[in-house]
Amino acid sequence: MLLLPAEHGAHSSHRTTAVTAAQLRRPSLLLRPLDNKKSNAQYLFTDRSANFLLDSLASLGYTKVLCVGTPRLQELIKLQKSRSMKSLLLDIDLRYAQFYSQNEFCHYNMFNHHFFGGEASSAVLKSFLKEVGEEKVVMVADPPFGGLVKPLANSFSLISQTWKDLQDSEDGPTEMPIIWIFPYFFEPRILECLPSLSMLDYQVDYDNHPLYKHGKTGRRQSPVRLFTNISSRCIILPQEEGYRFCSACQRYVSSLNKHCSECNRCPSKNGCEWKHCSSCEKCVKSSWKHCGSCGRCALPDHPCGRGQNQQGCFSCGGLDHKRKFCPVKDAHKNKPKGKTVDKRFSRHRLKLKAKNKSGAARQQKKMAAQPL
Repeated sequence: MLLLPAEHGAHSSHRTTAVTAAQLRRPSLLLRPLDNKKSNAQYLFTDRSANFLLDSLASLGYTKVLCVGTPRLQELIKLQKSRSMKSLLLDIDLRYAQFYSQNEFCHYNMFNHHFFGGEASSAVLKSFLKEVGEEKVVMVADPPFGGLVKPLANSFSLISQTWKDLQDSEDGPTEMPIIWIFPYFFEPRILECLPSLSMLDYQVDYDNHPLYKHGKTGRRQSPVRLFTNISSRCIILPQEEGYRFCSACQRYVSSLNKHCSECNRCPSKNGCEWKHCSSCEKCVKSSWKHCGSCGRCALPDHPCGRGQNQQGCFSCGGLDHKRKFCPVKDAHKNKPKGKTVDKRFSRHRLKLKAKNKSGAARQQKKMAAQPL
């Protein structure tokens, strides 16, 4: 919370820290990131990724950037005074309202397309999406990776429809330009919801994420990619970071993403080199091998004999049911209710009981022997 000098007295018992004007221009460096992975996880772009996005959008001629869950991109846009670029931040973190005006920030939930500010915030969004003259609007969204793809896609589609309804010309594009930042292994789900998007090879990295960081080899590589409906050949990936242009695919790809003449595309998803399998008639990871029993490519130590599409129980291994209906899994629940007592504890109690009985008998015998 930001405090004015006159408000210090009411917070005298709290720990406060003086902030400079430079820190106020970079609130993402000042605020502690939220860490709920499913609802409001805040993983902030590194300056490398944020500057790449900003330079790419500027080179494509966009003058308005709708930042959905991307506070660091909003900061860089505000700091670039030389560029005539505007931005609006939609974010679940209300703390950013202390740093931006009502026309620069809206308290927003991207999972259900809810504006906490009601009609006033919706009006701010509509005013921002309206293109006047040479203005061009683009949306950049960085949702929490633990969220469901379908609700997010629905919210982005509603924003795109609002943008379309506000345009005067009907000859322009039917969809709002969008860049959705998400891990590459969600590609099938994203394309199922928004078929117009395509995935780029650019690896997005984060300052405060232990794994999603930029690297050259192995597991250090970030799995986060850009999904966009902007033409892939128009987004130039930096050659100094290991990207090249594929003339056959007409797009920029990772240097290890070799073009396959059989598939007629650059097939790699994870940034590593893939190989073509003639039996599967597709490219697979270089660490996979074709298994004749399974009829597919898999890791050498995979559970052999079970096809990719076969389903079974993970508890007992049976193929006629799933784990949810496994009788073995629920067998312990069918036992008669009662307290379970450790056998060692039971034997100990019996010994104590026997000793007590022996002592009582001796006391009774002693009392009987005394004269009346």
